[in-house]
Amino acid sequence: MFRVITASIVAAIVLLNTGCAVNRATATADPSLRWDSIKSLHVKKLEGEDGSVRKLIVDKFRESGFSVTTDPDAAAQPDAFVTYRDRWMWDITMYLLELTISLHDPRTDVAVATGNSFHTSLTRLSPKEMVDEVIGNILKQRR
Repeated sequence: MFRVITASIVAAIVLLNTGCAVNRATATADPSLRWDSIKSLHVKKLEGEDGSVRKLIVDKFRESGFSVTTDPDAAAQPDAFVTYRDRWMWDITMYLLELTISLHDPRTDVAVATGNSFHTSLTRLSPKEMVDEVIGNILKQRR
């Protein structure tokens, strides 16, 4: 009887927690994108964001060999604009639930590459780890 109760409790815990342990990391790029022509990026500011995620994005792209600006009055036209959307969640502490980063053609403002990372509470990553994952996946699209 004890084994049946124990097994039932363990099964219930596993079933209840599977919905909380979700993660997803994806990236896509337009097949016509010429990666060798992208050397400079401009990371646009997300309205209402304190700048911490933006700084992580800038740092990661610079670490990956790109010239990156953040000044909205930058004199030179970048090879691509970078936008991002972050979504935060509360679970005892605030954590970054989802991050989407996109590279846009500066002439048309069309997204030419996009990456997304989604981690719920049990698989949560730090903001730096999320940025690294998204940008790493975007850059893996280079051919």
